[in-house]
Amino acid sequence: MSSPSPIQAAPNILELLTKLHRISLEQEASISKTGKVFSSDVLGDLEDRQPTSDPKDKFDLLMLDKFIALDEDKCQFTYQLINAMGATNIVEAGTSFGVSTIYLALAIAKTKAATGKSGIVIATEKEKEKAAIARKYWAQCGPAVEEQIDLREGDLLETLKVGLPQVDLLLLDIWSALSLPTLKTVLPSLRPGAVVLTDNTISGAKGYADLLAYLRAPENGFQNMTLPFTNGFEMSVYRPQSV
Repeated sequence: MSSPSPIQAAPNILELLTKLHRISLEQEASISKTGKVFSSDVLGDLEDRQPTSDPKDKFDLLMLDKFIALDEDKCQFTYQLINAMGATNIVEAGTSFGVSTIYLALAIAKTKAATGKSGIVIATEKEKEKAAIARKYWAQCGPAVEEQIDLREGDLLETLKVGLPQVDLLLLDIWSALSLPTLKTVLPSLRPGAVVLTDNTISGAKGYADLLAYLRAPENGFQNMTLPFTNGFEMSVYRPQSV
């Protein structure tokens, strides 16, 4: 018997999330034989089929209308973790159509109400079309979600350079080659005890090799555990040695 969902939200928000997760799973199944999309695998396949073109450009075009949302159980875990930590400032690297962002917004709204602290979900998306659709879904959810989010459009390595609060949690759900540069961009704002969550670190280990090597090097101050979700979900707690 499965446990009930921990998500506390209005019925219309829960219904929207169920719908968006279903669409995401259908789209992933249409792209990947394994039913799960990994950027490194898709890029390699595109490079094999069209060696004279830029596979990253082809990948961006392919993914332009695809949800590829964070798995529902991982979203629920992240929601629970935020509540357990009392986290209020979140950075989401890889917002896409904003499905996981809804969970983050709901979670920080709950912790803000419980703690009296201020806080924000800083979301990132480089594609204007995706950003517009994400905003539409957040508007459907209403102020409970929409008012918690600061969506930064453009190159996240630029948009995350300035104006970050002290960050409690960083969610990395992006093209794997961007994950380490993104972590290093946000790192100065991570508080001691902050958590970094990285999706698909088992099945996508090849693409995440540089990031995982950095996270697991003792001198960089992270305590790591690969959580037993499908395809892996890395949880890294920031404990800098100087603290």
